[in-house]
Order: sequence, then C-alpha cells, then structure tokens
Amino acid sequence: MRTLRTPEERFADLPDFPYEPRYAEVADGLRMAYVETGRADGPPVVLLHGEPTWSFLYRHVMRELAAAGLRAIAVDLVGFGRSDKPAERADHTYARHVEWTRALLFDALGLSGVTMVGQDWGGLIGLRIAGEHPERIARIVAANTGLPTGDIPMPELWHRFKDAVMNAPALDIARFVQSGCKTELSAAVRAAYDAPFPDESYKAAAKAMPGLVPITPDDPAAPANRAAWQVLTTLDRPFLVAFSDGDPITGGMGPVLKKSMAGAAGRAHPVIKGAGHFLQEDAGGELGRHIARFVTGT
Repeated sequence: MRTLRTPEERFADLPDFPYEPRYAEVADGLRMAYVETGRADGPPVVLLHGEPTWSFLYRHVMRELAAAGLRAIAVDLVGFGRSDKPAERADHTYARHVEWTRALLFDALGLSGVTMVGQDWGGLIGLRIAGEHPERIARIVAANTGLPTGDIPMPELWHRFKDAVMNAPALDIARFVQSGCKTELSAAVRAAYDAPFPDESYKAAAKAMPGLVPITPDDPAAPANRAAWQVLTTLDRPFLVAFSDGDPITGGMGPVLKKSMAGAAGRAHPVIKGAGHFLQEDAGGELGRHIARFVTGT
C-alpha cells in the first residue's frame, strides 16, 4: 500500500491549535497522529472527527475538556490531518478504518474507561469500536452522526453530496468544510483545513469515504454495524446525543439514537442551536461544556 505523508511545514501557524503532534504505528508502517491536552491522569475523552476534517476541528472542544480536568485526545483518522494517507481509494475500507483507529486507541495508547465522542465518520467508526469493545468504554457522545446499516434509506441530499464528492476532479476541502458551517470561517481556519492536502493525490480518503457508508442491506459493512447496534442498544453506559439544529444530513438520526440507546434513556440531551453539520466549528465551546458536564456528572 503506497502512502503519502504531509510535510510538517504545512501545519505551521495553525490558529488556536498549539498542541504538539504525537504519533503511533498502527499497521505495517502506517502512522496515525493525535494530539492531547488536559490532565494526563484524567478520564480519557477520545474525539473522532469526520470527513474531510481533522483533529483541528476539536480545538475549542479540547479547551473546555482540559479546563474540566479531563484528558482530551483528538485523533487524525488515517488519510486526514497529520496521519499517513494511503494513496488509492481502494485502500480505504470501513473495516480498515475501524481497525486502524482501534489499534491506536487500545494497542498503542492502552486506553480504557474511554468516553467516545464521534461526529460524522468519527461516529461511524467510534460507535462501531464501542459496540465491538464495550469493556473499554465508559460513556458515548454522538454528535451529528449515526451508525447506518443500509436498512433505512439515506436522504436524497446525502446522495447528491456523495456523488459530488466522489466525482469531483478537484476537491476544495476548505469550501467543503465551510458549506457545513453556519459561521464564516476565517482565511487562517480555511487554510488549516487545506493544510493536510498539498495536492489532489493526498485526498484519496476524502474522496473515498462517502462511498464507504452502508446504503444497502447487503453492504459489506452492514452485518458488523447491525451487530454493534445490538450491543449498543442494550449497553448500560451513559449515552449523550448532542446534535445541532441545522444538519440536514444527520439530523434525523438524533431522535433515533435517543430512543434506541439504553444509556440515553431519561437523559437531558442538548440541541445546539445555530450550528451546522460541523458543530465543533460553529459552537465548539458549547459542545465542549456539554461533554465536560456529561463526563463529570456520570
């Protein structure tokens, strides 16, 4: 598998993101990056981003978690951020991304008692890992995400998005992120989202991810996701649904998760107003405070 590694100088002068990158090998020389802040012995909160962002997305959330005495660990998924980037779309599968991320969290970092926070693809991966390794999980936070099995049709808007991304000859990452935000991103923030991708050859993961979402019952990932659903819906771990009020793609999953997950019952779930799909950008501080209260209160 041919991989690319973004030159470190691309990440100079990142706004509000002073964290030193850390690295771990997860498979055959494949390196994943992460950053962390807060108390080293605090309860670990794993922050998983989605497509096409990276750990930079969680910079405002991390500040709130650290202030609450928690250990915030924001991961760069393979193909994104400072993590290595397999160069072919075919290198990227749902199962591989789950395994690479699991290997980082549990094999390399040895985490347990984890609060798993996932948004977008971070939820598709994080919820799978939680369902397959519940003994490592203390709590779950789902933020504008889901765990599709292909048994329920995806909205038409999602199909248009999928086709646009997968067929784009050139993918404008910063524009992509801006389209999922309610607030106007500064030039420096837009540059930070472009930073991991010096040219189109680095964007295989970003272009592949929409095609990996299970949209039919016979999708290769569907059985594993159904199995994870069975575990999660009976798991006695606290489960927080923290969705924005302005995400047309995943918004419909919020009520489903609140109703289905055993750990969500009887809990006050926040709805973050005025935020889009990338709610960490629009309301990262607010989201961080909700997560911090959830962790310290359970």
